[in-house]
Amino acid sequence: DVVTARGFALAAAAGSAVLLLAALGFQYLGGLPPCQMCIWQRWPHLAAVLVGVGYIIAPSAFVLVAGSLAALTSGGIGVYHAGVEQGWWAGPTTCSAGEIGGLSTEALLDQILSAPVTRCDDIVWSFAGLSMAGWNAVLSILLGGLWLIALRPGRRGRPEGSRG
Repeated sequence: DVVTARGFALAAAAGSAVLLLAALGFQYLGGLPPCQMCIWQRWPHLAAVLVGVGYIIAPSAFVLVAGSLAALTSGGIGVYHAGVEQGWWAGPTTCSAGEIGGLSTEALLDQILSAPVTRCDDIVWSFAGLSMAGWNAVLSILLGGLWLIALRPGRRGRPEGSRG
């Protein structure tokens, strides 16, 4: 049986959901607070999951390309982040903080002192020689490829009106 375009698209969207859940698990269950670039890598995965839902509702080549772009964006940020961790290039010089409007000086100081600080150039976890950013890069690029495979001609369930 030929695997359908829908199957590839849903597998890619599910893969992004798994990567997003894994990142949240490392953060909330593993006690590894994310740096700013870790957060940046999460948003495209959320977009890819939403695009997957969109593909169920309105399958089209445009949606497949959007899903691929979302996954590849996270992969690109992951490559950049892994390079920062390895010292291949400089990372961002700023960090982020929570909302500070309306806080007293004492409450603001408490927030600053109690906030976990995770630098973008620190590797807090690795497996088989790759950091979380490195694994995200590899897996996100593969997921981007799954989205693109769904575009190939001859796939059953290809979006209506697609040329191939």
